[in-house]
Amino acid sequence: MSNVAGKAYAMNVITPIRWYTAWLNKLIFWVALKVPSTLKGLITLSLIHYARWVIIGPKQFPHLSPQQPKEELKYAYMLFFSNFNGSWDQYVDSFSFAIPAGLDMFWKWNVRYPRSIALTPFHQYIRFNQIETIHYYNAYPLATSNDVKSAHAVRNALLAFQQAEDVSDEAFMTRYKALLRSLQHDLGDMAPTPIVSMSAYQVERRERWHASLPEERKEARHAG
Repeated sequence: MSNVAGKAYAMNVITPIRWYTAWLNKLIFWVALKVPSTLKGLITLSLIHYARWVIIGPKQFPHLSPQQPKEELKYAYMLFFSNFNGSWDQYVDSFSFAIPAGLDMFWKWNVRYPRSIALTPFHQYIRFNQIETIHYYNAYPLATSNDVKSAHAVRNALLAFQQAEDVSDEAFMTRYKALLRSLQHDLGDMAPTPIVSMSAYQVERRERWHASLPEERKEARHAG
């Protein structure tokens, strides 16, 4: 389960695209960047940390050394990278519901793309082309994307509150209570989920097992 780091999930999908239609996808990506409203449904999904599409031509794959044989690839490849909160199914379904036409536009020229609706063929397509994340680092494992946004809002509000001129105790308390009311939706507790990640679960499981050992067995294990 290396795709998971804390509350975040990393997805990497690599799909083949015919080299002679890859330029059409590049044109679509260029239009989407110039007209952000085309991605409005995607931007409103708060569970997404990051999403990016990249097209690599059949002769653009990197090589570690001049001695490494070059591949003779039949297709170009479209790489999709994303980080999100929630389950795999929630994320893929959210994409399908938020921008079904956008997904079909982005992946239209990819080999054997089944369209985003119905969901089952689309799920099978993504799973078949998904590459496992071998190493995944998350700087804030207990935070969702909304937690990070809330922390940013609280920080800015506190800085503005701190910069206010000295006032009476009564005025200070009035402003302080108003501050709390304005931030009440941003003061949630960042607690771990029941299983923050599979690696964290294994650590907790081992700690519970070790705590249940008799003291003499613990000493013998440390001595060994």
